[in-house]
Amino acid sequence: MTTPEVDIVVPVRVGPANEQLRYALRSWAANLPHRHIWIVGHRPAWAREVRHLPTQQADTKYQNTTAAVRAACLHGEVSDTFLLCNDDFFVMQRQECGMPVLHRGPVSLVESYYERRSAGQYLRGLRETRDLLAGLGHDDPLSYELHVPLPVAKDQMLKALDVGRSLTAVHKRTLYGNLAGIDGEEIRDVKVLNRSPRFDRGSPFLSTMPDSFANGLVGQHIRSVFPRGCRYEAGSR
Repeated sequence: MTTPEVDIVVPVRVGPANEQLRYALRSWAANLPHRHIWIVGHRPAWAREVRHLPTQQADTKYQNTTAAVRAACLHGEVSDTFLLCNDDFFVMQRQECGMPVLHRGPVSLVESYYERRSAGQYLRGLRETRDLLAGLGHDDPLSYELHVPLPVAKDQMLKALDVGRSLTAVHKRTLYGNLAGIDGEEIRDVKVLNRSPRFDRGSPFLSTMPDSFANGLVGQHIRSVFPRGCRYEAGSR
């Protein structure tokens, strides 16, 4: 569990208005106790009362997000433990006791799932990270590649990023979680990949793809739960 003194760190790529981020911010303001929110990378023009840490985004998305996490870990004003989020993570229920540590189960089972989906670079990165962990004595590592906030200790994440520096698509959450020994509770991933009406409306966490957010029932559900602007949006009070 984390405390309200932690910051939220969210890498954001250059792009348009980013409505997923807008609603993610609303969900964090309502349900995820924190101190500051740090947008690392691109800050949309409408975002306010957030801390901003600009980064270069000239590489792959994996390398860009890794650089963003490293920049946050090196920044003296970011809390020593922070919550690592993506801009499409929605916290649907109040986390009164702070954010728990959650994982996806053994990497071997996650690998089997992505083998059926032919996930390309993501799958290669999973295998590279698994092999690296195995060489360090973690024969049956856990996957922390969930679409939920992850509590991160800056010093331990920096060590993990240094260990995985040679990997082109390092699974940094997984590498960090195993090397730091954070354990946690196993859940199924909450990412809703398409417009299907089949999603858990009672889940405390949800995540979307751009299309499922804009056009799917899951996006309608998220927008209905957070209809009002929050302090992180220009024009909101």
